[in-house]
Amino acid sequence: QVYLVESGGGLVQPGGSLRLSCAASGDIIGIKVMGWYRQTPGKQRELVANITSGGGTNYLDSVKGRFTISRESAKNTAYLQMNDLRPDDTAVYYCNADLVYRAPNLAPVAEHYWGQGTQVTVSS
Repeated sequence: QVYLVESGGGLVQPGGSLRLSCAASGDIIGIKVMGWYRQTPGKQRELVANITSGGGTNYLDSVKGRFTISRESAKNTAYLQMNDLRPDDTAVYYCNADLVYRAPNLAPVAEHYWGQGTQVTVSS
């Protein structure tokens, strides 16, 4: 079984910063892409940022220059540093990973996993 555990959400004033963490655990062989999505009520989930195993990154236009995604491959962990937060960044943030893990029969299995979500609220 594979789990993605997120941490670091909370309440922050406009202009403030938060750092989200996402740790993947289990018998993981490799992680191709890790990323963060966010969702607000009544809206579709949107990609905020992702990072490949080679270090390539993609960002939502509205967060470029403010958010930075990084990863520690040895720890199967990704981070999202969020600076200069704005009220419209308020959302539930979900970690996502495309990974390969070893099944109980030792066969490699490719799966797409989601974390449980962490609330980020930007308000004065």
